[in-house]
Amino acid sequence: MKIVRKYSMPLAISLAISACSEAPKNGVTTQNQNVAEVTTPKHSFAPLEIKYEKFTLPNGLRVIVHENRKAPIVSVGVWYHVGSKDEKPGRTGFAHLFEHLMFNGSENYNDEYFKPFELAGATGMNGTTWLDRTNYFETIPTNALDMALWMESDRMGHLLGVITQEKLDEQRGVVQNEKRQGQNQPYGKVWEQLQKAIYPAGHPYSWTTIGSMEDLSAATLDDVHEWFKQYYGAANTVLVLAGDIDMETAKEKASQYFGDIPAGPPLIKKKSWIAKRDQSSREQMYDRVAQSRLYKVWNTPGLAHEDANAIALAAAILGDGKNSRLYKRLVYQDQIATDVNIGLQQFELSSIFPIIANAKPGIELSKIEKAIDEELHRFLEEGPTEEELARVNMNEYASFARNLEQVGGWSGKGVILARGELYLNDPNAYLDALREKQDITPKQVKATSQKWLSTGDYNLEVHPFPEYTTADSGADRSKLPETGNFPSVPFPKVQTAQLSNGLKVLLAERHSVPVVDMRLQFDAGYAADQGNKLGTSSYAMSMLKEGTGNLNALEISAKEELLGARISAAADIDTSTVHLNALKVNLEDSMALFADIVMNPSFSEDEIERKRTRWIASIQQEKTRPIQMALRNLPPLLYGKDHAYSVPLTGSGTETSIQSLNRDDLVNYHQTWMRPDNATLIAAGDITMEELTKRLEQHFADWRVPEAALPQKNLPQVAHPEMSSIYLIDKPGAEQTIIIGGLLAPSEKIAEREALHMMNDIFGGTFTARLNMNLREDKHWAYGAYSFMTGAKGQQPLIVYAPVQTDKTSESLHELQKELHAYIGDKPALKEELQKVKSKRVNELPGRFETIGAVSNAIAGMITYDRPLDYMDSYAEKIREINLQAVHNLAKQTIKPDQFTWVIVGDKSKIENNIRELDIGPIIELNANGKPASGLNIN
Repeated sequence: MKIVRKYSMPLAISLAISACSEAPKNGVTTQNQNVAEVTTPKHSFAPLEIKYEKFTLPNGLRVIVHENRKAPIVSVGVWYHVGSKDEKPGRTGFAHLFEHLMFNGSENYNDEYFKPFELAGATGMNGTTWLDRTNYFETIPTNALDMALWMESDRMGHLLGVITQEKLDEQRGVVQNEKRQGQNQPYGKVWEQLQKAIYPAGHPYSWTTIGSMEDLSAATLDDVHEWFKQYYGAANTVLVLAGDIDMETAKEKASQYFGDIPAGPPLIKKKSWIAKRDQSSREQMYDRVAQSRLYKVWNTPGLAHEDANAIALAAAILGDGKNSRLYKRLVYQDQIATDVNIGLQQFELSSIFPIIANAKPGIELSKIEKAIDEELHRFLEEGPTEEELARVNMNEYASFARNLEQVGGWSGKGVILARGELYLNDPNAYLDALREKQDITPKQVKATSQKWLSTGDYNLEVHPFPEYTTADSGADRSKLPETGNFPSVPFPKVQTAQLSNGLKVLLAERHSVPVVDMRLQFDAGYAADQGNKLGTSSYAMSMLKEGTGNLNALEISAKEELLGARISAAADIDTSTVHLNALKVNLEDSMALFADIVMNPSFSEDEIERKRTRWIASIQQEKTRPIQMALRNLPPLLYGKDHAYSVPLTGSGTETSIQSLNRDDLVNYHQTWMRPDNATLIAAGDITMEELTKRLEQHFADWRVPEAALPQKNLPQVAHPEMSSIYLIDKPGAEQTIIIGGLLAPSEKIAEREALHMMNDIFGGTFTARLNMNLREDKHWAYGAYSFMTGAKGQQPLIVYAPVQTDKTSESLHELQKELHAYIGDKPALKEELQKVKSKRVNELPGRFETIGAVSNAIAGMITYDRPLDYMDSYAEKIREINLQAVHNLAKQTIKPDQFTWVIVGDKSKIENNIRELDIGPIIELNANGKPASGLNIN
């Protein structure tokens, strides 16, 4: 066994760039420059370091080990160096289809793959396929590591014996539904067309990862077996173990579980095929979308190319965030687009550099393209400034630092190390990239951009489709390893204090990373819109960062990026929250900015108008997306009039309400609801209560309680309807039907809250719950079918939903009805089902609060729903004490199958008659605004 012992070198990023005093070259005038000049902070930052060790088994399996004893959890990642680029024309979609088959059992555990992991409390469990790789990952309590490695190695080395024609057909149906679901979304067909256009025929990136319907239908068992034998060998795989594990343990367990798996055949690896284009080309597409959109795309070098990092910097400066050149020009200055960004996608063979811009209603795409071309030409002629480079590098540093808090998940330490090893044969590749970006000069970015972005652009125009009308052997595999006793993981102690102005302060200290998470939570939310214009709460919160008495919107954004801070403001049904996540080294300046945003929003008339167009366009987008369309209309149907929750569940309001919203409305909202006596400051991270209160007193000293009394939200109890109703929203040409059913359940504040959630988990709240097992795994009519409760102080909606193939709409609705009746009838929750969901809830605790954001969010829930601050201390015991009778009682009290309100979005011409035959209740046709359509009652 070859062992390579290696530690990453520390990375110290030092930025000391003075602000430029001359006017911005992009033509945007900065206001209040003498009042609040935005400068690059002069700090030396703590090194970013991921210690690791690496060894290779005799069969070629590469193993990376990162030891981190912060929590008794281990992230397990298995990365196979195979993706859709390894497919052949006529057999596309194979890598992704095979990923699905890997979750359907192995020779020594022929059952649903998720089951033992749910019982063990695994978190962040998933599998993904992309152009260059397929990976499987989970984070598990340390004592369940043997189980996880046994399962991962069993499907790596012992799979083919259980892949049957039945399983292949089942997962083929699931994947085809996934493809339908993706294409059913606005702009859902773009990337299939785009990849085919920018790459020559036969290029491995010229088809999408999900593949074509025809190729999926043509897949055979022999194809599946050949794919597994070709690419799923040990020598084509990287195993990463990150967390509560040391090198010797990793060597022992990797050898035990993976040592007897064959290496696999030698492979020919494609390394580079940029396919640089020399000519410009253009296509037009029509789709059921609310806004015209322009895609302007270049093929650029892959990950290992010497120009990759300079191109990434160019993408960030041109199109990442509010201070990017394109955003400032198109959205802020010219106000011709509602959004513009560059989501650079870097792969092994080549990369895709896409400028994506959404047109403001009434604006021609040609005008947007002209502005983009002008900004790009100026960038290619002049290059970036030193300050722009400093800003995007700081932003990347801050994002990277936050990712280091987790050992696994989608972006944690294990993922970073595995990517480097798989793509570049070096777990430290991230470090080289960060270093190089710090050293790259404006001149280099300019030269590289000229090289790759001067010619060869592909332009795709997407326009709204008009609404036409028609007249009329190593391990013992005989049994699964026992997980043993699960560790007890205490929730951080919650400290309390109160400022001189009455503001309540809560803190959970955690000093694992130099980051502080803070949220200022107000008892307001969408419910505070009652008696006002719908959408006021969300709109007001979104305006907080659009300018204060000291800084304009662009200055706030620039300062936020230069500090490496993240500030956001949003509302949900019951609360409105301003959130700060800050680096400890910049905490003082970050809190000053945070306080300014909270207390001194300017609500500028110009900014209100600038946002209004984009906001209305967003509402129009919601009304083209089937799920959002249903969720906008469901609450008013459930709660009726004169209830604070009778608002669109998206919180965005209506086109009419937003069109009439004015500055006085926003100022009134801020003065009425955003006050110290209606707020709680919740903090978690690298700070003490003494430090925190001292800084809060300093920055919030002028924030006082107004004389006016705090208003009360109207949350009366609402009775269930006498019978079920179906509200049908016609979406001609829809490739799927969205079925959503709702019923009012008890408040999240009830004493039996946890039992209520157990009831839902069994029915539809998890992957292996009854609904998903029926419609996805058994019938494969849907990509997923679930139930959930939204959470609310008053009665909360219990929602069941299933996006299903159009020709199975009535059958799927019948199955949902059947499951609801059975759950409170002849098939109530079973002891085994309850034990499974209880074990999942308890055993996932070691990984549930790995981040400070998760900790502060949990405390916020305690405040919202009036729970004691030591609620999590006895959480596991609360779950264990729930008995089957309590679940049965809650199910019968809560679930009323014949009193559900159903909202169905689909092609009326294809689904109406069959739904009517079910005779569930009256069928009322609505338009996208929730108003009765012409021909009011179908019945």
